[in-house]
Amino acid sequence: MKTYLECLPCIMNQSLRTARLASDNEEVIRQILVNVGASLNEVNMETPPPQSTMFLYQEVSKISGVSDPYFQIKQDNIKEALALYPELKEIVEKSANPLLTAVRIAIAGNVIDLGMNKHFDIRQDVYTILNQQFGIDDFDKFEHELSKANTILYLGDNSGESVFDKILIEQMNKKVYYAVREVPIINDVTIKEAIDSGLGEVSEIISSGCIAPATLLNQCNEAFLTLFDQADLIISKGQGNYEGLSDSSRSVFFLLKAKCPIIAKDLNVLENDIVLKAINVH
Repeated sequence: MKTYLECLPCIMNQSLRTARLASDNEEVIRQILVNVGASLNEVNMETPPPQSTMFLYQEVSKISGVSDPYFQIKQDNIKEALALYPELKEIVEKSANPLLTAVRIAIAGNVIDLGMNKHFDIRQDVYTILNQQFGIDDFDKFEHELSKANTILYLGDNSGESVFDKILIEQMNKKVYYAVREVPIINDVTIKEAIDSGLGEVSEIISSGCIAPATLLNQCNEAFLTLFDQADLIISKGQGNYEGLSDSSRSVFFLLKAKCPIIAKDLNVLENDIVLKAINVH
């Protein structure tokens, strides 16, 4: 997926939100915005949006001296999601189709997106998505491919959301490699947050090597790329991973909520639709 003109004001909005988390010094915040704004002219519009926006988080860290502005928010999101975990597990176990319900819950976790300037209520959104129609529904393909798979590569997205991923991983009952970001960026899950969410209990946590808020194969390490090539099934969570992998030649299942109008248009769904989309699966 390429970067659109509508992404450019979004870059500035993300810069301001992140800068205010990193510092309360107005001059520091102004300098971050000036530097990011000056760099917009260098954005390669043919690259995925996460690759185009990566520099803004680097500017925030460089100028503010804060490497992880979202640290406390990530911890709070994980705590809130863990508090819901027993209730959600019970919903899955009592449902008519536990796998489908676990997929819906995993997608519901995708509301925890601090790259978007949107309010979310985790509990309310979970219960809404449990009854929401899919904008794209490739569940039958997913269930079929899962039944044949021995190893799964699961691409994590946001912290807190990772708790919801755990529920789906438990339900699949397969060997899972859970891939996370190499370094803190926005509220995306790194090894620390994956461990805090309990993913180490149900999967092997690995770093993709990527420092962007996405899975960009040209940034990933060799071990990840080997798994990406060899895993029987790939599950990609969230908008950033979709942006980075939507043109992949590999078979991938995308699980996300279309929170951005540009992504909704690219997927040919409505904004706020939930999506389980298969590519290169026959």
